[in-house]
Amino acid sequence: DRNHLSGCHFLFVDPDWRPVIERNGFKGWLHHSYIWQNQGFRSFEDYLKVFNANQRRNIKRERKAVAKAGLTLKILTGDEIQKSLFPLIYSFYSSTCDKFMWGSKYLTRQFFKQLYPNYRQRVVLMAAYREEDDQKPVGMSFCINKGNHLYGRYWGCFEEFDCLHFEACYYAPIDWAIDQGITMFDPGAGGRHKKRRGFPATANHSVHRFYDKRFDRIFQNYIDEVNVMELEEIEAINQDLPFTKREITFEIPD
Repeated sequence: DRNHLSGCHFLFVDPDWRPVIERNGFKGWLHHSYIWQNQGFRSFEDYLKVFNANQRRNIKRERKAVAKAGLTLKILTGDEIQKSLFPLIYSFYSSTCDKFMWGSKYLTRQFFKQLYPNYRQRVVLMAAYREEDDQKPVGMSFCINKGNHLYGRYWGCFEEFDCLHFEACYYAPIDWAIDQGITMFDPGAGGRHKKRRGFPATANHSVHRFYDKRFDRIFQNYIDEVNVMELEEIEAINQDLPFTKREITFEIPD
């Protein structure tokens, strides 16, 4: 009360840490993200086998559309990434925020500038070039790799190209992840269209403690029911994935 705080909240809580903090008066709130999980795929073609025939054709068509547009996608990591590309990443990111996500431009030009000297070994870029100009990308997605996990993805493109978004943000990162033995790819928030491209709904938790007694009472009264409804939503989404009958095992934390 003396600090005038209404509550304390943690997002995307590590499963091993959640029981510890819940013993200290916090309550878990269940959510879901769309996370790609590597099932021991040997190649992208092997990955395509999990889809039903119709969606397999759709994915192949979407990947071919990028080549038909006269574009080549290059995957750049670490020292392969030229210093001059980092300001361009910011320009793409800024353009996308201005077009679609007003008020969400959290990262600054300085953030991207500092990536080159300090953090480029974890950066993975999916850069699209015209066939006649391999010096300046026309579109790009930006991911971070740590250990067996790949995290995405800020994206931008100054021109409209059919299916380039799907290629740069989903298919090329998955292709690279399989080649590198990556076990998990989190492509970022939002988008039910992700499930059609092989991203099952996967549970994650936030934890909350309200110091205002009224807020706390409301939260405590309803959160268990809300969590049950969220589990049902996750199950319903994953029942609708465009996969064949081949057994797929998803890791869904408790």
